[in-house]
Amino acid sequence: MSTDTLAEPRTRGLQERLWEAVTGRDEQAAARLVLDAVDEGTDPEAVLLDVIAPVQARVGTEWAANRLSVAQEHAASAIAERVIAALALHPRARARATPRLGRVTVACVDQEWHALPARLLAEVLTLRGWQVDFLGAQVPTPHLIGHLHSFGADAVALSSSIPTRLPTAHAAITACQAVGVPVLVGGAAFGPDGRYARLLGADAWAPDARAAAARLADGIPVPVPAAGRQQIDDLPHLGDQEYTLVVRGRPGLVREVMSQLEDRFPAAASYTEQQREHTAQDIAHIVEYLSVALYTDDDDLFTGFMGWTAAILEARRVPAASLTPVLDVLGTELKDFPRTTRLLAGARSALEAGGPLLRSTG
Repeated sequence: MSTDTLAEPRTRGLQERLWEAVTGRDEQAAARLVLDAVDEGTDPEAVLLDVIAPVQARVGTEWAANRLSVAQEHAASAIAERVIAALALHPRARARATPRLGRVTVACVDQEWHALPARLLAEVLTLRGWQVDFLGAQVPTPHLIGHLHSFGADAVALSSSIPTRLPTAHAAITACQAVGVPVLVGGAAFGPDGRYARLLGADAWAPDARAAAARLADGIPVPVPAAGRQQIDDLPHLGDQEYTLVVRGRPGLVREVMSQLEDRFPAAASYTEQQREHTAQDIAHIVEYLSVALYTDDDDLFTGFMGWTAAILEARRVPAASLTPVLDVLGTELKDFPRTTRLLAGARSALEAGGPLLRSTG
């Protein structure tokens, strides 16, 4: 077997054993499994990307299907992070980690708490010979720019998993470019094809850590700073102010939907206090995704989120039909906003179409 890749049966076996360890909250077993694999000749990068990363993706899938609780998902993720830290200290990993290339700053955008994808990239880049500054989760843009001023970088790699962070990512991209540092972005927030990376003016996008490392190795041209560049320069549709007004009105919109929900969806009358709290949180997320769809002017972003939400609710035995009155109330409250009306109508039609949308987003 090559030391650079894992044979498929062995990969599946390691994945299953690691899955059992992280879902069984057995950190020692998880660490022992990973370190033994490296001792036996498996390349550390292959362990990171072919074993740990797929298991973590499975954790998210199982949570969405309501087969793992939030606490179980958090525990599994915490174990994965500590296992990665242990792997980074393995002699074979340290031997590969002598910096011989440039310097890269890896960070999650502000308010992005899903740090594991960025951590995986940081470790892969370190193994490949980059000097890496890993800043971790939710890095405020001023702090990121302060770091660049203090230590410099040949490139910044920004990670975001949640599309609602795209406006913040946009601000971070333009700020880094303004100080002459190119930005590579990655993570689910930017779309499976990188469409939002292009929309927000990132210098490069990569779908995964291997592709990101290859793109950095090829070199990303240093951007020419554009004096006074604003987000509206990239997204002229923001000039209609719909995004700003919906963001500012979000608390009131959530209250209005909650006040009308029982009349439009009678089952809500029997909700417990906890169920009402969760419902308010769900509505807030819907308005948040509506806002970012207005920011990007992308109907698919909002429609896809509503389909995913419907699938999540169904997995938790909450009828997806409860989403329709939410869209109806929002449509009434925001009837004077043309783009918003279009987004809400499209999502409502997709939900009414039913099966195919829910299956594709489950």
